[in-house]
This record gives sequence, structure tokens and C-alpha cells, in this order.
Amino acid sequence: MLLKGLRAVALATLLIVSGGCADGTAGGDPVAAPSTAGGDQLIVQPANYDLAIGEESRFIVGLLTPDQLFVSFGEVDIDFFYLGTREGEGTAEPGPSATATFLPIEGVAGGSTGGPEAVPGSQGRGVYATDVTFDRAGFWAAQVTAPLETGAITGQGVFEVLEEHRYPAVGDPAPRTENLTLASKDAPLEAVDSRARDGEPVPDESLHRMTIAESIRKRQPALVVFSTPVYCVSRFCGPVTDVVEDLQKKYADRANFIHVEVWRNFQGTVVNKGAAEWIYRDEDLTEPWVYLIGSDGKIAARWDNVATRGEIEPLLKELPAL
Repeated sequence: MLLKGLRAVALATLLIVSGGCADGTAGGDPVAAPSTAGGDQLIVQPANYDLAIGEESRFIVGLLTPDQLFVSFGEVDIDFFYLGTREGEGTAEPGPSATATFLPIEGVAGGSTGGPEAVPGSQGRGVYATDVTFDRAGFWAAQVTAPLETGAITGQGVFEVLEEHRYPAVGDPAPRTENLTLASKDAPLEAVDSRARDGEPVPDESLHRMTIAESIRKRQPALVVFSTPVYCVSRFCGPVTDVVEDLQKKYADRANFIHVEVWRNFQGTVVNKGAAEWIYRDEDLTEPWVYLIGSDGKIAARWDNVATRGEIEPLLKELPAL
């Protein structure tokens, strides 16, 4: 499959009831700084790939200060506003409010037991997450207030909520994907795992021995990560894949653990068919994703862009032994 376009990270500016301007994104990498900043306001970057109406959803957002420091640790408050069905038009209508908790990226040094702090990326990098229900499709704004030690700082970011999910969602039957494995004879090792380029071995063979279809046929749960550790746009593929590999070492008796590489040929922009079935829509590629498939073959949980051990492990603990 030829990839015609990567997911666009678009900056949007919105005048909210507070009367200020701020930059946000419609999704994508919450780590990359936008090209402009809104005065002294918080830079708010919604980071979900797929939000829809009707059920409680995990909402994640990355935060930066105007001088490009990461806002990390503790909790922040979020007020949501509905903006209408056309971006940049309509009057902001108040929606739900929530408190979001910081999710650190695995493998990043640093940590805090207190409130939010403005720090360099080397000392704390991640997103804030909360669960929220959206009742209308269209464009929304997240107005985030972070209580820093130097004083509270507020900003807004814009994102879209759809009528229906674009990607496989909780409760859907999981696609019976015949993804590449170490036993595949028709593809180079780099198509099984991008880290196997230049003659390097696949670093985590335990994640490349079974297909999703086989796990479903066996009526066994599976934790599946769709990622490209070498070529990742969002920068989170490597850490997320490492989390899944680490969980496999502890919970191999509870579920099958599978890594699906995104690229069959990165230079030729050819996406693996197994990945495309899940994460490629309308010439739009998103990564990474982690899916938990139940023994009934239905999707039990999913995490987009950022997935942490603290979110995944409790669900694995609940699974019976195979």
C-alpha cells in the first residue's frame, strides 16, 4: 500500500470567552512546539487521534510554556467548549470540566510528587489525561489551567470530535489481521520491525511470533502495539513498544503480546497491510496505538499516541491465566 500523506499537525487559533488567543493542534505530536505562541499563555496541544461522541473517552493533551518548557507532573484543570461544526466559526458554548493527571513518557528521567512544573524535556515529558464524554460532533476547545509555582497559566487548544470513530474502537470486533511475524517468508526483517534495518536482529522476538488472527482463533486475549520505533513521527513509538515488551515478560501467561510494524518499506512509503487495516484511514497514518483484544475477539481497550504501563497493567492483572 502506498502512503500518500502523513497525519497533518495543524495549528489553530481561537478566541475563547477569556478574550485571549492561543495555539493548539488538531492532534499529533504533543511534544513538538508550535511555530507561534499566544502571548504569555499556555500552549495547549490536544494529542488524540480519534475522538467521537457518545461514550466516555480518554482525552490527552500536551502543554508547553511560551518559552518552550514542558509543563509536567501533578494535575491541571480543563474546561471544554463546543465551537460548532465549522472550524473558526460559531460561538463557544460551555461543556464539561475535568481534572487531568500527568502521564510521564516511559524512560524519561525526572519526576515529582507535587504540582505542575515547567521543566526541560530531559526532566519530564508526557501528557495530561482525563476521561470525558462529548455530546456533539464538531470542533471543541480545551481551556487548560496549570497552577505553576510562579502562578497559574491558562491556554486553549482546538480539536475535532466525530460522529463515529475512524479507527477500531472499544466494543468493535477486532480485525483478523495476518500481520508479519518472524516466520513470514515474503518480507525482510525490517518490515517485521524497523529496528532490524542494516542487518540488525529483531530486538524483541517475543512480540513477533503470532498474528492477531491466530490469537483470535485461539480465543486468547492479546495486547497489540502498532508502532514504527525507527521512523515514528510522534516520537513515542520506541518507549511505547518497550512498555509492551516489558509487560510481556510479566504477563505472558495472561495474553499474547504482538508488535505490528507500520512500514513495509519506509523509503518507498509502503505501509504494511497489517498496520493499514488498523491505523491508516483516508490517506492519514497515525502511530503509535496499543490495543487490548479480549478472548471474545472484541476490542476491550485502546490507547492512542501515548500509552503507559500504569494504564495498561491493571487490565492485564484482571485477565485469567491462559
